[in-house]
Amino acid sequence: MLQLGVRINNKSGLHARPAKTLVTAAKQFTSNIVLRKSAQLSADAKSIFAVMSLGAVKGMDLVIEFSGEDETQAYDAIRALFARNLGESE
Repeated sequence: MLQLGVRINNKSGLHARPAKTLVTAAKQFTSNIVLRKSAQLSADAKSIFAVMSLGAVKGMDLVIEFSGEDETQAYDAIRALFARNLGESE
């Protein structure tokens, strides 16, 4: 399993548009991809409803966990998306 720490830099947080970008990317991989807001609150990165239910706002830190046969490729792709603020300006 791989883990990636990210900070939400989008002005409006992880709202519908960046969440859709993330989910679309996550669905390209067979690995399980889970976003963790806390030890008790997590979301399947392949579910738009689950991702949006996290209520991730600007400045919030998340941990993304990758596990499966293509976890390295998934890690690289998702890391690149967050480096580009999920396609939105800050």
